[in-house]
Amino acid sequence: MKDRPGIVFLLDDEPAMLKALERLLRAEGFDVRPFARARDFLETYRPGEGGCLVLDVSMPEVDGMELQRQLAQAGISLPVVFLTGRGDIPMSVRAMKAGAIDFLTKPVNDSDLLRAVRAALRGADERQATIAEAADLGARFLRLTPREREVMEGVVAGKLNKQIAADLGTGEQNVKVHRGRVMRKMGVQSVADLVRAAQKLAAARGR
Repeated sequence: MKDRPGIVFLLDDEPAMLKALERLLRAEGFDVRPFARARDFLETYRPGEGGCLVLDVSMPEVDGMELQRQLAQAGISLPVVFLTGRGDIPMSVRAMKAGAIDFLTKPVNDSDLLRAVRAALRGADERQATIAEAADLGARFLRLTPREREVMEGVVAGKLNKQIAADLGTGEQNVKVHRGRVMRKMGVQSVADLVRAAQKLAAARGR
């Protein structure tokens, strides 16, 4: 996916650091939203808003690790790039396991930060595209009749039309008609496409 400027939510309680990082990111064309406290960010951020979060680990009131936990608990999957004033391997491992994109040590190298931010924004874009595709597939699936859903289930399971007809107690020609409607409504051209669509729907429901 092509790199592009995007929203960067920047949290650091050190005024000089916050200003320096904001200046660097703005110079690269990013839309920077700076905050000195996690509380201010939480009051401003709107769930579903894209972008990424550049987050200092050590902050008053709510630290970076706790904020990451709160966001995850709220179902907000904003990609996080952590900054820390000390190299703490166990902490970095916890952060990465919790989904952080990177864990950088201050003073952070400009190129390292920009690389991490771009990677985080790419991840955010890809996730938004996946969510949008799943929503479209979900809407298409809801337009299927109960019988069409049964036929789709059989097709996805690899069954032949005559097997599906036997399972449903209907004629093979009826299955063929329903199968054609399923393909049109789901917007797919082949059985392989239909299987992939079903897998994406299942994955979306499991998130």
